[in-house]
Amino acid sequence: MTGEASRFAFRFDPLFRPALALIGVRPATAWVDVDRAELVVRFGPWRLRTARRNVVGVAPTGPYRWWRAIGTRVSLSDAGVTFASSTASGLCLRFAEPVPAVLPGSWVRHPGATLTVADPDALARALSAPHGD
Repeated sequence: MTGEASRFAFRFDPLFRPALALIGVRPATAWVDVDRAELVVRFGPWRLRTARRNVVGVAPTGPYRWWRAIGTRVSLSDAGVTFASSTASGLCLRFAEPVPAVLPGSWVRHPGATLTVADPDALARALSAPHGD
């Protein structure tokens, strides 16, 4: 991260906390950081890192069905990645250039990411604010 970052916590539905903890996803290991230059997502053992300028769209999404959202998922229809700890709501990010996130290395890339942060509106505002290049 470069410069002062804003951190956004994931929303954790109490029902799913134990199962998520088994795969290493807990409030202490799941967050989104945004600064003037970068977006960094940590969801337990998974990471997504990209330049802010690569985020070309944000849209609110949800609610979700738990069996289609909770945990880390890759969409079969568009290869987008989901990092979800709640069924309530989230934010879908679209990237100009697909990014790696789920598998080691960079050969699998995702054109978008859905994140179930506690305050999706605040994350959307942070990503819409002017950024450095």
